[in-house]
Amino acid sequence: MKKYLLLIREDLEKMKQLSEKEMQECITVMTQWAEGLAAEGILLGGEPLEAETRYVRPNGHVSTDGPFAEARESISGYVLIQARDIEHAAEIASGCPHVARYNAPIEVRPLMAY
Repeated sequence: MKKYLLLIREDLEKMKQLSEKEMQECITVMTQWAEGLAAEGILLGGEPLEAETRYVRPNGHVSTDGPFAEARESISGYVLIQARDIEHAAEIASGCPHVARYNAPIEVRPLMAY
């Protein structure tokens, strides 16, 4: 089994507009999905991310604007899994509630073994 990082990308402004009830439902379904992955021995870790960001440039400049400041989507969380191959990892990612409920794309990246 190989390790894969699932990067959840979402419109953070849209997510901020969810009601408290909607946000709790979001947390509940994500928790249930993660618990299912854990029960299968697939889940290695993961966390939601806060929206606050700093970008450190090669010249040492620190800014709050990223390379694509106009982009609506940002990384809202990550999930670390193990899977047979990238196709299996993508299949697992497709079951994430954020894909179906919020049209959130998930980037699937293999971790480099060295």
